[in-house]
Amino acid sequence: MLVCPPKTGRDEVESQARPRERLIRADSPALGPADAKVTIVEFFDPECEACRAIESDLMKLLEKYGGEVRLVARYFPLHTNSVLAAGLIEAAAQEDEAKRWRARDYLFTKQSEWGEQQTPQTSKFLDYAANLGLDREQVQRSLDSEDVRKLVERDRQDGLAVGVSGTPTFFVNGQRLEQLSVQALEAAIQQGLE
Repeated sequence: MLVCPPKTGRDEVESQARPRERLIRADSPALGPADAKVTIVEFFDPECEACRAIESDLMKLLEKYGGEVRLVARYFPLHTNSVLAAGLIEAAAQEDEAKRWRARDYLFTKQSEWGEQQTPQTSKFLDYAANLGLDREQVQRSLDSEDVRKLVERDRQDGLAVGVSGTPTFFVNGQRLEQLSVQALEAAIQQGLE
């Protein structure tokens, strides 16, 4: 499977927190019960084609294993419009946490329209907000938000601290998934459930 490679250049990495603490923050969005036996942490980029490609299978695994598996989503921006896309997702989450996941899925389905563009796709994201029934002004504020940029950068720094170099990168119960495939992910889930 494809993996979106890291941007080139040097990145400063915070070193205060231990790597395990950097996988999940108290405010990290999650899908599934907090007491699930298996926790998957995904560092993803809404603009990453490989993230889009695995999304459907990832959601099917969550459904298959029901309340036994939880997904924690962390941003790891690698492309021009990644942070703006995160702004749309965060605006959706402000209205309703369930809308976060709907917006994420919607952006993946529309990725061919806005992804891999070298200019900001703000007007497209505002159109998508309308299509999703989101408050356009709130979305505009989120797209411009310094808080969203800080959140995305914190996630990116956490990812760097735990060795993320491309997207998607998965951790299952704290262990990095070395082979990126649906089969490897399901095998790690099954191992976590034993």
